[in-house]
Amino acid sequence: MRDPYSVLGVRRNAGQDEIKSAWRNVAKAVHPDQNRDDPLATQRFAEAGRAYELLKDPKQRNRYDQARREAELRRMEEMKRKLQGTEEPTIDPETAEEMISRIFGSDAPTSKPQEARKPQPQQAKAEPRPAPKTEPKAEPAPEPEARADTAEKSPVFGGFPRATAPAAELISSIVQRIRGSAGSKPAQDKVPDIFCDVIVSVEDIFRREKATATLPDGRTLKVTLPAGTTDGSVIRLKEMGYRLNGMLRGDVVVAVRVQQDGDFRTDGTDLRTTLAVNIQDAVLGCEAKVKTLTGTVAVTVPPWSGSDHVIRLAGHGLPTADGKRGDLLVELRLMLWEKPDEKVTDLMRSLRNGLFL
Repeated sequence: MRDPYSVLGVRRNAGQDEIKSAWRNVAKAVHPDQNRDDPLATQRFAEAGRAYELLKDPKQRNRYDQARREAELRRMEEMKRKLQGTEEPTIDPETAEEMISRIFGSDAPTSKPQEARKPQPQQAKAEPRPAPKTEPKAEPAPEPEARADTAEKSPVFGGFPRATAPAAELISSIVQRIRGSAGSKPAQDKVPDIFCDVIVSVEDIFRREKATATLPDGRTLKVTLPAGTTDGSVIRLKEMGYRLNGMLRGDVVVAVRVQQDGDFRTDGTDLRTTLAVNIQDAVLGCEAKVKTLTGTVAVTVPPWSGSDHVIRLAGHGLPTADGKRGDLLVELRLMLWEKPDEKVTDLMRSLRNGLFL
């Protein structure tokens, strides 16, 4: 399981209310119903649930934090011992590679095997020993300065003595074998993404306003709402997340939440609104005015219209991704007058009881 704090996008000192709010936001953003084309949506949704179950329990959270701190201390101490070691390590790159090959297995060794470098006893006896020749001694290649600076400035190795090249090669070989890419340059790790949400109105989406998203650390970002944005849309801001030395900068993943308490409610890029009509207008039909995003529009309520009747106004919804607009769905709601009407009351009573006036 990944770090639950990173999964929910919260700080390690976050309170329970913040954790609960972050879990709701992440769960909505990665819910399988909102990501039907993503085969990993169910896995990410389950991961968010496990992270919340761990962090919402103070005892489990405390045990996790303590275990994480102890593991980090042990890892740092072990790394420190490896990097300090002796002043002049005697491990050469080929021997280090062979050592890793014996541990992890070698599919395609990148260096010459140990046995190939040793003279065979039979060959030594069969051939006369050549006269010793004096050859120029090869000078060791200096360690690249960029690699040393990177190791010293890295947040993991900060404060430790500078490692020599052979030890660095050994660690690099271990990492490459674990990732399954010993013979190629390993892919650079990426900082975990930050998840947050932004609350907007229907009018904000229609006018393409820039919304303000607040990150877990308190920073704010301006988010452009593209055409086709709906409630639950996910906007990814590339390389706007946290920075860590030696790693690719993470992204900010913003889940859009549309307010549903105004004149309009969202249904994808369609909008829904309510038109109140009294019994007389519902039975006889009428002309009415309906508010839209661009002004009022006249609609015709057909005779004998009940509360289940919907009037569709094409092209009065939200902008779609292909440059068009959704529809406005006008839902009729049958309303009574504020004060009782005796004539209507008598009429309804006579209809119920089978009487005729």
